[in-house]
Amino acid sequence: MIGAGVTGLAIGSVSGVPIFEQSDGPGGICRSYYLVPGAEDPLDHAPPGQEAYRFEVGGGHWIFGGDPVTISWLEGQVDFRVHERRAVVRLGSLGLTVPYPLQAHAEAIGAELAQAVKSEIAGYGEGIDGITTLQDWLRVSFGATLCELFFFPFHDRYTAGMSRSIAPQDDYKSPAAGGRGYNSTFRYPICGLDGLAARLAERCDIRYGKRLVGIDSDSRVLLFADGSESGYDQLLSTLPLHQASAMAAVDTEEPPDPYTSVLVLNIGAERGPACPDAHWQYEPDSSSGFHRIGFYSNVDPDFLPAGCRNGSHVSMYVERAFIGGQSPSPVEIHGYIESVIDELQTREYIGRAEVVDPSWVEVAYTWRSPGSRWRERALQALTATGIQQVGRYGRWHFQGIADSIRDGLQAGEALQT
Repeated sequence: MIGAGVTGLAIGSVSGVPIFEQSDGPGGICRSYYLVPGAEDPLDHAPPGQEAYRFEVGGGHWIFGGDPVTISWLEGQVDFRVHERRAVVRLGSLGLTVPYPLQAHAEAIGAELAQAVKSEIAGYGEGIDGITTLQDWLRVSFGATLCELFFFPFHDRYTAGMSRSIAPQDDYKSPAAGGRGYNSTFRYPICGLDGLAARLAERCDIRYGKRLVGIDSDSRVLLFADGSESGYDQLLSTLPLHQASAMAAVDTEEPPDPYTSVLVLNIGAERGPACPDAHWQYEPDSSSGFHRIGFYSNVDPDFLPAGCRNGSHVSMYVERAFIGGQSPSPVEIHGYIESVIDELQTREYIGRAEVVDPSWVEVAYTWRSPGSRWRERALQALTATGIQQVGRYGRWHFQGIADSIRDGLQAGEALQT
């Protein structure tokens, strides 16, 4: 097994197969860490006295959806709190903050605009046949008014400018008027994601510090950065599909589909008088270029230092997307951090920032090119070499933590038969 993220941990916990993990701890991007104000080095666990901010590597990872069997299994591992989503859309151009989904709360943007929205959404789905791009799908689904106001600018940032060239997907994320969306309720472990990852890791055979650098698919041998090797008969991999294909040198006869990376700023700060009470906020027109803000401490005050859980402080994350393979320089990141803090302070969301920690997720969201068969060909070619791709990035499609764990449980159970 390659990768001790949540999918790999689920596989290992029910099958006992050895897991090779490049980092020194479990969870992948779905793990918590802690920062004490004034300190530079992150901690894997909360310090005595709990006087530290809790953050997550890739921003807030809330457990939504999931089939009853998977949820029951998870609840048998650790205790959870269940939350009713509080999400909003900030329309800076109108000076409004509107509940999400926007299309279900059109009356909040004014009577004239709401009437236009109602008329346009009444024709939902007309002309959807033949649509090839995400932007065209949005236009047909939600009409010109909402698209110009929110869907076009937001998705332009969310996809790092690719909404005009990628295929539509994940349509359940943006329901038609009246729908609540896919994450209207969600769970979060009382012990944090680090606690959940640690609990699952106790049941696994994990070899840490084993960064895979190559796969000899002819000889079925794994090559690691430390110079060691390991043979395999069958390999389960959660590596992003394009990375696994390149390492195994499989030929798909067409280029990989695109992906986006995300720069996450984890911020601990004094809470400003205008700080939202939402769990997260969609941003189509922020001046700094971010597309979403999440508020960890609005979900759970345990994300704050113990002495700051009285409403005086906030723990939050700010997300900005980049085209996969294009990362900002340290100088650009520094300038971006300054602009974000300035914007949040100007809005009076925060006062003095105590901790600002950038977190880079190389493969955050995967996309499809219109008409592409790369994904199917890559999966088929890897299977022919004894490599089975598993999980969200391994199979190159969007899903949450619960579904990734479901995939892992099913794969692990299949190994036992």
